[in-house]
Amino acid sequence: MSDTNSRLRIAENWRAVVEEVRQAAASTGRDPAGIQIIGVSKYVDAATTGALVDAGCTDLGESRPQQLWQKAEFLPLAGRVRWHLIGHLQTNKVRRTLRCHPVIHSVDSDRLLQKIDDEARAQQIEVPVLVEVNVSGDPAKTGLSPDMVEALLDDFPVPPEPAGGARVCGLMAMAGWGTRPSEARHQFADARELRDHLQMKSGVPLPELSMGMSGDFAAAIAEGATMVRIGSRLFEGILEGPEHRK
Repeated sequence: MSDTNSRLRIAENWRAVVEEVRQAAASTGRDPAGIQIIGVSKYVDAATTGALVDAGCTDLGESRPQQLWQKAEFLPLAGRVRWHLIGHLQTNKVRRTLRCHPVIHSVDSDRLLQKIDDEARAQQIEVPVLVEVNVSGDPAKTGLSPDMVEALLDDFPVPPEPAGGARVCGLMAMAGWGTRPSEARHQFADARELRDHLQMKSGVPLPELSMGMSGDFAAAIAEGATMVRIGSRLFEGILEGPEHRK
């Protein structure tokens, strides 16, 4: 496929996903403006990622910190894109990652949260973070159990303004492997109910729910997702192989 045809296909895919998100929101009485589409660009190179941005996607998600660094440095996207780290973050990669000013979706330990907070204060920036919760109980999935999420937030102070630091703004969840959309919806509902409980208990707003991918984002939107992470759906016709169908 030529570069021009690839760009046209990506633009077509982007418009289709935007419309599908709009329809999913409308079907449950939600305003689609309250749902961020995060284009998961981990499957593609920097040039193809740039084509997605040109099509209108302004939020990009990467699973590996190194890929995020490389694309943030390579792409002339300053002021056009907000980066999201959706995969595991090791503490020794926190400092360089924060230089890209990402939203971090995958906090899964008090040690990592504290490291992000310390480094954000050192850089005098505020870093939005989401705590990853394993709502499916699937041992193949990362994330904390609901009880561990509650304990982590009980121990983490709200950073004073405007001192910088990590700001917990919600939860991230994934449905278990192989779950049908109806089953996934129950798991997403569990994540929403946990968020509501934590918010009520602490009095601290937790507005964000990052949940739903290419195969189940409609179910996630029905249960209150404010961020959906779409990867392979945006690159249909560009990528081949089962490893991209997420």
